[in-house]
Amino acid sequence: MPQLSNRTNTFTESMIRKMTRISLEHNAINLSQGFPDFNPPKPLLDRLAQVVYENHHQYEVTWGSEGMRQALADKHRHFTGQTINPDENIVVTCGSTEAMMAAMMSVCNEGDKVIIFSPFYENYGADAILTGAIPIYIPLNPPTFTFDPNVLEDAFRQGPKALILCNPSNPSGRVFTMDELKIIADLAERYDVFVIVDEVYEHLVYAPHKHIYFGTLPGMFDRTITCNSLSKTYSITGWRLGYIVAPKRVVDVAKKVHDFLTVGAAAPLQEAIITALRFDDSYYKELLDIYTEKKDLFIGGLRRIGLSFTEPEGAYYVMVDVSEFGVKDDIAFCEWMAREVGVGAVPGSSFFRENVQHYVRFHFAKNADTLNEALNRLESLRPKAIAAKGNFR
Repeated sequence: MPQLSNRTNTFTESMIRKMTRISLEHNAINLSQGFPDFNPPKPLLDRLAQVVYENHHQYEVTWGSEGMRQALADKHRHFTGQTINPDENIVVTCGSTEAMMAAMMSVCNEGDKVIIFSPFYENYGADAILTGAIPIYIPLNPPTFTFDPNVLEDAFRQGPKALILCNPSNPSGRVFTMDELKIIADLAERYDVFVIVDEVYEHLVYAPHKHIYFGTLPGMFDRTITCNSLSKTYSITGWRLGYIVAPKRVVDVAKKVHDFLTVGAAAPLQEAIITALRFDDSYYKELLDIYTEKKDLFIGGLRRIGLSFTEPEGAYYVMVDVSEFGVKDDIAFCEWMAREVGVGAVPGSSFFRENVQHYVRFHFAKNADTLNEALNRLESLRPKAIAAKGNFR
């Protein structure tokens, strides 16, 4: 039989999805894959119920319905102060996963280099490999997850085509400061590099930290490709609605890539989401208040239990240091924890290029009852781990 493609030889199953499956197998509370266990906002659900009986069941414009693109442009202007053209600067995609893939395929040729901060959302490395690009990994140094500007410039000297920036960061919860973003912007301009920005968690930034839209920095819009999703902001991870905001010359190519990847996002969902995109500021304040309460509840519980962690500045993930338990294989540890403790987490090694085995990632996008039960189960983690004596098979 003919050989299969070798471009995926280095791929493994998504560790996030694997841990969801293992959590289900052992009836563990799934704090691995980041989706809520509560409903989207009621006005959005009410509008979805109406859309079912309207004429939105056939193909929409490939790169997004006119109504959705206009609503996205209006929302973008409201939060960034930038006026963008919904016909020239936006592509609606099937989630931010496709947005990232389309962005990479739009700007990278085979053999081009791409800078990726480590730890990173697991798709970024795969995106680079699928496009034939060569990743250059730059460490974000725990526990603060900051980068060394000199190490970053060394990467720029290697002639990359693009840098991928996740802000707020998944998995670390880091929110990059203005000074850090200026360093990245100055280097991108000096070395003529695109910046592909994942801003999925733009509305989940905890005080006193502030989210700064990278494309609003002086001179950056023309070299910034913003990839975003509506999944986290409106609690609709299953709708798979995302989008790209970029200069026209990039969008013109991204439209073609998107067309041949997926043709278009689901037309009824595009119509329904317009309602949410028109929400006023009170919705985003309430969303942040809700997630701030969840964060405080969960990390407060981790602190009482005595686990070591880095407090998230944004997003809804927390990296917990489990080195005290003598973890040598964090995948085995997470599988053991799901089975013996009843809580699912993601092994940190799936996010790091470096050989890091002592972090696990939890998420707290759950109801208070779910989080409290998870914390109750985690009370047993230390005595059970000590009893296991590092043998987590």
